[in-house]
This record gives sequence, C-alpha cells and structure tokens, in this order.
Amino acid sequence: MRWVYVARLSIASAILLALFIVYQADALVETRKLFVAAVTFGIAVVATAASMVYGRVRRRLAKPNFFYLQSVFDLLLVTTVVHLTRDPNSNGTSQFAALFILVIATASLLLPVGGGLLIAALGNVLYVADSLWSIDSTYINAALWLQLGVFAFVALLIAYLPVKLQEAGAATEAELAQAQLQAADILFNIRSGVITIDAGGRLLYANPMAEQLLGIDLEERLGQVVLEDIRNISAELASALERSVNDRTRTTRGEGIIVAIDKEFPIGVTTTYTDGDGRRTDRTATAIFQDISDQKRLDTLRLRAERLEGIAELSASLAHEIKNPLASIRSAVEQLSRSPFSGDDERTLANLVMRESDRLSRLLSEFLDFARVRVARIESLDLSVLANDTVRLVLSHPDCASGVAIVSHVEPGEHVIEGDDDLLHRALFNLLLNAVQASPVNGEVRLDISEATSQQFGSGVAFRFGGVAISVSDSGPGIEPGIRDRLFDPFFTTKPGGSGLGLAVVHRAIDAHRGLVFLDSSTRGTRFTIVLPCVPRAQRAEQTPTLSHAPVLS
Repeated sequence: MRWVYVARLSIASAILLALFIVYQADALVETRKLFVAAVTFGIAVVATAASMVYGRVRRRLAKPNFFYLQSVFDLLLVTTVVHLTRDPNSNGTSQFAALFILVIATASLLLPVGGGLLIAALGNVLYVADSLWSIDSTYINAALWLQLGVFAFVALLIAYLPVKLQEAGAATEAELAQAQLQAADILFNIRSGVITIDAGGRLLYANPMAEQLLGIDLEERLGQVVLEDIRNISAELASALERSVNDRTRTTRGEGIIVAIDKEFPIGVTTTYTDGDGRRTDRTATAIFQDISDQKRLDTLRLRAERLEGIAELSASLAHEIKNPLASIRSAVEQLSRSPFSGDDERTLANLVMRESDRLSRLLSEFLDFARVRVARIESLDLSVLANDTVRLVLSHPDCASGVAIVSHVEPGEHVIEGDDDLLHRALFNLLLNAVQASPVNGEVRLDISEATSQQFGSGVAFRFGGVAISVSDSGPGIEPGIRDRLFDPFFTTKPGGSGLGLAVVHRAIDAHRGLVFLDSSTRGTRFTIVLPCVPRAQRAEQTPTLSHAPVLS
C-alpha cells in the first residue's frame, strides 16, 4: 500500500504541475482544467493521508472493503487524469489510459478472488463513458469502438490472470499450512527437546518436551535471552548452542548432563544453524536433545555382559588347571596324615591343608558354575511354581537372617516363560538369599512378579510378546552409590568370605535368557528387577497350573 500511496500522489502532482506549466506557456489552456487538477490533487492528498492514518498510525488490520475503496478512488483519479489530458477534437486516446491497467492489476493483487474483475469492469465503464463524453461525435466510428474493445479485453485479461494466480497461491498456501501443522504436531509430540535461539541468545522456539527435560517454562520466555538460564541447567547444551550460533559449528552426537533441583540425567545433543540475510533475519541455532539414561544403561549392560563372558572363559581355564593338581595335593596330604609316622602336629597341619583345599575346591566349583552358565534345556515355566520352590529353599538356608519373612503373591499360570528351570532357579535363589542376608532381624523381603512396563526396562528394548518383571526387594540399609556399578563384576564382594560370583551368575543366567537385570537402591532398601520375555497368551492357556492357590510364604 505504501507504493500505491506514492504512485497516487506522484500522478496527481505530475498532472497538476504539467497543467500549470502548460497554462503558463499557452493561454489557450482552460482555467477549468487547472482548477480541476488542483482540486483533484487536494482530494488525493487528503484521501492518502486518511488511508495512512487508518492503516499505519492506528495499526488496524485492513479488510477487503478498505482495498475496494482505495481501488475505486484510484479509478476515479485516473479517469480524471485521462479526462484532463484528452484532446476532444481528435479520435486519439489519452496517453495516460494505461494507468487504468496499472490500477486494475494492483486491485487484482489486493482484493479477494473476483474483486479484480469487478474493478476491471468498473474501469472499462468509466473509460468508455469518458471517451464518448470527451470525443467529438464526428470521430466516433468503428475504429474507436474497436480500440475501446481492445482496451476492455486487455483490462479484463489483466484482471483475470491475478485471479488464477491467487487461486494457485491459495492452494499452495493451504498445502504450506498443512505442512506447517504437521511439522508443528511432530515437534509437539516427539520425545526429543527442540530449542531455537538467535545470535543474541533470545529464544525463538521451544517444544513442550524441551520444557519438560529442562524443568523450566520456556513458552513465557519467547523473545527473551535464555542462554544463561540454559547454561545453569546444562552447560554442555548451552555451549553447543553458542558454538553453532557464533562459530557456525554443528554438534553431532554430543553428550551433556541436565542438573535440576530434583533430577540429574545424561542427554544426547545435536545442533545445527541457519544463516540470516544480515538485515531482517539473524543467524539462528537449533538444538535437538533427548534423555539418554536408558541408552546409557543398556550400553552398560552390554559392556558388562561382554566383560563377564571374557572372565568366564578365563575362570573356566584357570579352574580346570588348578582343580586337578589341588585334588592330588589333598589326596597326598590325607594319605600322609594316616601314616603311622605322623604325629599330632603333622595331623593338625594335614587337616588344615585338607580343609583349605576343600574351600578352594568349592571356590573353583563356583568358578566353573559361573563359566558354564548356559541354557541347557528350554521348557515352559510357570513362574509361580519357580518362585514358591525358591522361597522354600531360601528360608531353609542357614544364612537366612532370624525372623526375616519373604512375602510372595503370584497367581498360578499368570506368568509363563520359556527357559531353563535350573538356571533361573539359581539366579532367583541368589537374589533372594542376598536380600534376606541384607535385611535386619524381623525384616521383610518382597517377591513380586508382574507384566513388565516401559518404565522398568526403558526405551530401546522390546519383546515380541511382552515381558515379565520379577522384583526382589529388601528392607536393608541400601547399597552405597560408590559400589553399585561394581556389584555385577565377578569376584567383587562386600561379604567376608564371599566369592563375589553370586550376582555375576545372576547376570549371566538372565542374559542367557535374553533378559535384563536392573538395580534400584536407597536408604530404605534395595530392589533387583529381572525382566524376561514371556510366552504368548495362546501358549499360556495350554499350561496347567500345579498350585491351586498362591500362598504368602515367610
């Protein structure tokens, strides 16, 4: 519209100035024309000023009626200009008749579809009427009508082409709006946080997941400087954004940590940037980040499984190499202790050697059990039967703390898996035995079996027919954070005389069943969770429960 205002005032001023110059040079120029030009110029100035006040100063949203009024006024202005510049004594048209085409083309771009045709029709009527009124009747002939017809056709064609352009533009705009809605919906629902800032560190965009991960309200801070606020929560994320927007450096597969009041977790970060035009738009940087706690945990489990496999092979080799000579040594000492030449001191020493040899032999047997963890026989297992048998065995163990109760409530036939009964029995036995040993006197250990949820085994893990979770919880003092990452390492133990292979065997047994083992510990107790793939429900129906009820064992 600014260009429309400039063109309008330029035409009115040029005609007034031209007529004034001609009037000064040629006395034959009518004073009436000069007066009409001056009035027209004044009206154009007033109308343009009113339009600018309405559209710019008051900042109102222009409606179609506003553009219709502007177009009609411009048609009247051009009609006046054409009328003033005609020579009524000739059959030639005004040299300013092309201004009608300019007004019609402008109206077609500003008005709704069809509005340009309406203005074109009105312009044709005004032009033809002025031509018939201004030209001497002796010059009105077929040539003039042909000329007027060609003008009318061109005017309508000029108005028709923008109509088709607007229709095509409307279709393109609808497609663009649909694409924007789809992109907005994707960004709104993805599990990754997305943040965009400009060169000044001002926030341009943030999706809801970014707010959730960072723990701050970003929607209310759009347009504000947020880089320092982000740095207080995640220095790595802020640095990656800063490098992208300042140094044009992209970050790929970066990592950082989000530290909030009530949480701390690792994140993966990827950033990119876009260059502005240096005038209206600045360079921007966008960061995409997500919580990678589950991925880190799975990577740790994979590394642990690989390490256990290597140690198992080494343990098997060492056990075989040591066990046979150890058996020979024990046998030889036992024979010597029975010799009639042996005194009391010799027999005491021999008993000590045999006792320690037996202890080493048991330790070597545990090494071999650890090394030989393999699924030997696959069968359908009802976890309620496995759980109750294991609970009875643990309660009868001499290391079971006094008064400790094991509470288990599992429906028969509810959870069925495919696996090695002996291997899973050993794994569950080790976990329950550790739990009762860690519990205080008269404490309680809970054994729960349920369908596994995504919160239990995290993202990136899926079982075809779902999973089953076996949780063993104790009421002990918990495990110190400094040793939690080493609990599943072979030969690591905090128990006097322990071999440090119990939890390593648990991990290898569950890994052999394509399952996972997780640990959660606090000052209120420790919980180990085993997640195993379960049997489809169609196969569960074929299982016949061996128990008619699920008792509470203690």
